[in-house]
Formats: sequence, structure tokens, C-alpha cells
Amino acid sequence: MTFRHIVLFRVHDDVDIELLDRTVEELDQFAHHPGVVSWIIRRSLDERKGRVIVEDATFENQQAFERFRTDPAHVRAGRRMAQVSDWWVGDYLTEIGE
Repeated sequence: MTFRHIVLFRVHDDVDIELLDRTVEELDQFAHHPGVVSWIIRRSLDERKGRVIVEDATFENQQAFERFRTDPAHVRAGRRMAQVSDWWVGDYLTEIGE
């Protein structure tokens, strides 16, 4: 079973484009974290309700996700994201290829 981790970051309206771009680049670096099977970071094309960063990640298993979640680099990124956004998370287990 793989572990899916989906996050929608609703970027605060006062965040400038340069900071938003740096934030997306920073999040994209986690693609190389141990245990990551797939890692996609994109800005949503639909901005009718504001700017949204989509994080769509698959981990080898739930243990790999827990290691990622507690990694100091992820903790620091979480603190920075709290300064520029609010977010919603969806986590679930899935069969490979599902």
C-alpha cells in the first residue's frame, strides 16, 4: 500500500509573486526526499477563489510519510507555509497503480 498526501495551500492575498514563486520552488525540492514515489507541486490554474498551490505526493508507505513529516526540513517549510497560506490536507492509503 502506498500513502497519498494531497495538500491545497490557499495563498494569502498579500503575498507577492516573487515570494510565491520561491515557495513553489522550495516545496518542489521535496521530490528527492527518501520514500517519495511521486511529488507534484503546481499552482492551480483556477484562481477564481484566490491563488492555490497544489501538492500531490505519493510515498512508499505510511512510515515513509511519517519520516518525511517529522524531517526538520519539512518542519521548517511548514512554518514558512503558515506565514503565506492556509491549507487543507487529504491523506489516504491506496494500492499501487490505483
